[in-house]
Amino acid sequence: MDYSHDDAGLARQPIGYWSWAAHDATVTHIRSALAEHGLTQPPWWVINQVIGAGEDGRGRAEVVTLLGGYLDTGADGIEEAVDELLRRELITQDDGDRLRITPEGLALRDRASVEVARARAEIHEGIPDEEFVAALKVLQRMIRNVGGKAWHE
Repeated sequence: MDYSHDDAGLARQPIGYWSWAAHDATVTHIRSALAEHGLTQPPWWVINQVIGAGEDGRGRAEVVTLLGGYLDTGADGIEEAVDELLRRELITQDDGDRLRITPEGLALRDRASVEVARARAEIHEGIPDEEFVAALKVLQRMIRNVGGKAWHE
């Protein structure tokens, strides 16, 4: 692989630029895979949280709280994603505000999962798990160093 600079030059590069460039490229790639199935990231996250809860489903407020910190979506964006999935009849909501996946939602998730797995494999191509984990640990340390949240807390 060719790199933009030698090691000494890379050590002086601005992390803000490179983390933004990585975010922009990878998120765009994942969003393209989801778009093939008429999805954006927030509804995708909701579908996966609802499926992950099993037959009992998951409370709407729990889903909104859990996902509200993802990227720049916020609680309002997750509420909109839930409403969109309800309109599309990909999930249901009972009187107790429990969200459950519909057969159509499960089928869509299964189809889209293939594309998302492909996109993830392309992003991770040539990167051993050890290097990926090391990169994430460094990024989390940098985030903490400047008082940011390294994950949704």
